[in-house]
Amino acid sequence: MTINFLLPSVLLLALVQTSIASGIAIYWGQNGNEATLKDTCASGRYTYVNLALTNSETAKHQKSISPVTATSPPLGNAILDGIDFDIELGSSLFYEDLAKYLKNYSKRGRTVYLTAGPQCPFPDRLLGTSLNTGLFDTVWIQFYDNPPCQFTPNNTDNLKNSWIRWTTSVNARRIFLGLPAAPQAAGSGFIPADVLTREILPVIKKSRKYGGVMLWSKFWDEQTGYSVSIQKSVTNCL
Repeated sequence: MTINFLLPSVLLLALVQTSIASGIAIYWGQNGNEATLKDTCASGRYTYVNLALTNSETAKHQKSISPVTATSPPLGNAILDGIDFDIELGSSLFYEDLAKYLKNYSKRGRTVYLTAGPQCPFPDRLLGTSLNTGLFDTVWIQFYDNPPCQFTPNNTDNLKNSWIRWTTSVNARRIFLGLPAAPQAAGSGFIPADVLTREILPVIKKSRKYGGVMLWSKFWDEQTGYSVSIQKSVTNCL
């Protein structure tokens, strides 16, 4: 399995992406009691690992897995192959300009990937304009802590309708369904694994832009085994 890494710097994350196959993305590094990055990557559960790191030392695990040239400080030996916009606070100004500026580096002999993690209300308050540029390769939409467009018990329609709107409106190669890996991982929006595999995935996988499921987070996934229970359904074709 090809593992793709996302390395954050404040609200921007670096990306190494070599595959567009559907799979599970996981956020790692937000809890000191979770498995190491090396063990997370070796588990075989995740296609993408979103790294929430506090320093470049932890990111050195990537070097043995990816052939991409290491960056210069301040990222140290971390591998920078792209930028993810995970913007939840502040102004919406200038992110469109930043996306265009960063994407221009792809014209210099090396691909720069852009990804984003908007909230599910459409359009995203902070990233809506930026996503309209069509410059983003992958979008992981957070379908939790947003009652108007998330799953609630006995109601899957809000989520399904929101997914259809996103996948038919945003010009991105792959779109992921972002979910909490445990009921305690978010204030709301957790979907029991059997409901996800039986009622949600068969619908959202009909989209050509379906990329998989993004989970928050590695720590909570270890507590519930959520990724194991959904993995086959996430990756199998209809």
